[in-house]
Amino acid sequence: MSTGITMASMSRYAILGCGSVGHAVAEELVSEGKEVEIIDRDEGRVEALRDQDLDANVADIRDESVVDEVADCDVVLIMSSDVEANSAAVGNIRGRGGDHFIVARASDPVSADELTELGADVVINPSAVIADSALRALETGELEYKARNLAEVIDDTDGRMAILVHRSPDPDSIASAAALRDIAASRNVEADIIYEGEVGHQENRAFVNLLGIDLVSRDDVDMDEYDTVALVDYAKGGVPAADDIDILVDHYEHENEDLDARFEDVRSNVSATSTILTKYIQELDLNLSQEVATALLYGIRAETLDFKRDTTPADLTAAAYLYPFADHDTLEQVESPSMSPETLDVLAEAIRNREVSGSHLVSNAGFIRDRDALAQAAQHLLNLEGITTTAVFAIADDTIYLAARSKDIRMNIGKVLDDAFGEMGEAKGHSTDAAVEIPLGIFTGIETSEDNRETLLQLTEEAVRKKLFDALGVESSGESNGS
Repeated sequence: MSTGITMASMSRYAILGCGSVGHAVAEELVSEGKEVEIIDRDEGRVEALRDQDLDANVADIRDESVVDEVADCDVVLIMSSDVEANSAAVGNIRGRGGDHFIVARASDPVSADELTELGADVVINPSAVIADSALRALETGELEYKARNLAEVIDDTDGRMAILVHRSPDPDSIASAAALRDIAASRNVEADIIYEGEVGHQENRAFVNLLGIDLVSRDDVDMDEYDTVALVDYAKGGVPAADDIDILVDHYEHENEDLDARFEDVRSNVSATSTILTKYIQELDLNLSQEVATALLYGIRAETLDFKRDTTPADLTAAAYLYPFADHDTLEQVESPSMSPETLDVLAEAIRNREVSGSHLVSNAGFIRDRDALAQAAQHLLNLEGITTTAVFAIADDTIYLAARSKDIRMNIGKVLDDAFGEMGEAKGHSTDAAVEIPLGIFTGIETSEDNRETLLQLTEEAVRKKLFDALGVESSGESNGS
C-alpha cells in the first residue's frame, strides 16, 4: 500500500475469518460507512452474515485464490482463530507482492513474531488486548474511587485546610499544592499552601511571582487553626510540621512509616506529583484555571527535565491535557529568569574550583550569601561534557551548605549525601536532586571567627571533597580546575 494513503482515506476492507472477533470488527467498520468484504469457510456463518446485509463469501483463507478476491481492498484484517490459517493467508498475500495493509490475529508471542516476519503490519493478540483493556478499566475505576475518597475527606473539613509542601519547595510541590487548593475551593473549603525555609532559585521565585501563587510561611501560622492537613510532594521534606495528617499525595514513598493519613495516593510509577493532581482535576471534571494549568505543566516539565528524565506515559498524557490551557508566554518567562550577579559569581567560583574524577564533579564556591545559588551552580555544571554528577558546597552563616545533582540512573544522589554526611547534618532529596546542611563547628571542631575564615574554608574543602568522593566510590585527584 502506498505510504501516501492514510487510514482515514481507506474505504475498502477485507476480513478473512469472521468469528466473534471478526464479526465485531465488521460491524464497527460498517457503522463507520466503510466497505467491507468478508471471507469465511463456514457456510452457515456466511449465510448468517448475508442475512445481516453484510458482503460475505465462502472460501478457505489458506487458498491462494483468496488473494485475487481481496485485490481491490486497501486493508486486510485476518481475524481467524486458526493461527496457522492466518499465517498462510499473510504469506500468500505477501508472496504475490500484495501491498495491502495487513492486520493479523495471533494467539501468543511466538505466533505474533511469526506473523510479523511473514509481513503483517500489525499483529493483535486478543488475550493481550483483553488484559490491557482490563488494566485500563481498573485504572479508571481506581482513579474514580480515589477521587471520591479525596472529595469526602475535603468535605469533612469544618474550617480551613493546610497544604504542606516540602522545605524550600520546587515547582512540582507548589503546582501540586495549587491544584489541591483549587480542588478544595471547588468544594467550598478554603486552604493555605504552607512552606518552610525559603522559595529559592530564581526560576522558582519567578514561577511563584508570575503565576501569582500565594504561599504562607510556616513561621506565620498556627497549625492548630487548621481542621484538615494535607502533605503534597513532601517525601523529601523531612518530618512534617504537623502530627495528624489527613491527606497524603506524592510520587515518592515516604520513609516515615508512622505517617497514617485518612487518604493516601503515593505513585512511584509516575515522575511528578503534578501528574497525579492533573488526573484528579480531570476525574472531578473541574474548570482548570490558566494559572494552575501552567503551574502543573511546568511542574511536570521541571520534574522530568523537559521529558528527558524518567518520563512515563502518564506524565505525557497529563502534559498533553494541560498544554492547551497553559500560558506559554509565562512558561517562557519562568524558564529564562535573569541571573543575579551573586549567582553568576558563585557559578564562576564553582567552575574555577572544580575537581573532576571520572564523570563526577565536586566544587567549592567559598563564602556565599545566597545559598540558593549553589543549586543553580550544581545544575549548570551538570551540562559540562562527560559530567553525570555534580556537588557544589560553600559556607554561609556558620553552616556548610551543599547542593548536588545527578543524571546517572545508577545512582541515588540523596543516599550518597546521607551516607557521607548523615551523621553530622541533615540530607534531603532523592535520586537526582539533593542537598545537605552541616553545622560548621560540628564538621571542623573549630568555632568560626573573622581570623580563621580561610583556615576553616581550607579544612572544609579537604574534608568535604574526601567524604564526597569516598561516598561516590571514586578517588579524589587532589587537584582542581578539572585536572
